[in-house]
Amino acid sequence: MKSLFDFTMQDIEGEMRPLADFKSKALLVVNVASRCGLTPQYEGLQRLYDEFRRQGLEILAFPCNQFMEQEPGTPEEIRDFAMIQYGVTFPLFSKIEVNGEGRAPLYQWLLASEPAVEGGSDVQWNFEKFLVDGEGQVRARFDPQAEPCSEQVKAAIEDLVSG
Repeated sequence: MKSLFDFTMQDIEGEMRPLADFKSKALLVVNVASRCGLTPQYEGLQRLYDEFRRQGLEILAFPCNQFMEQEPGTPEEIRDFAMIQYGVTFPLFSKIEVNGEGRAPLYQWLLASEPAVEGGSDVQWNFEKFLVDGEGQVRARFDPQAEPCSEQVKAAIEDLVSG
């Protein structure tokens, strides 16, 4: 796989969605969970989406239950939680694995495309973020504690959507 746009992923409704649908957009790819100390980042992600969507940002959220089983819900429970609790309007996908033998090919590619952040080549925890450009290439990686609306994240997005 040469770019993120070569992948097709199942969305939260169970439909297969080619990521090529997002060509020419800046993308923030995030593994999410509803029972995590970082779950309030959903709010920041939605604020970021509201701020940059018209400029070409999309956020692709991939629920993951690998970190202390903090995303045990069904697709319907995950979708309803994100929409009701945080007003999420960005795309949610079906639950995947981001580490280990069952790691989704998308995450194999993301991790191979970006030098490891401190702590190794695996995804460290829920809400790790990968910023992908309009050509489908990884441009930045932010650790789970990086707030979506932090200056570091916003500056990197601004560079992509203004360029």
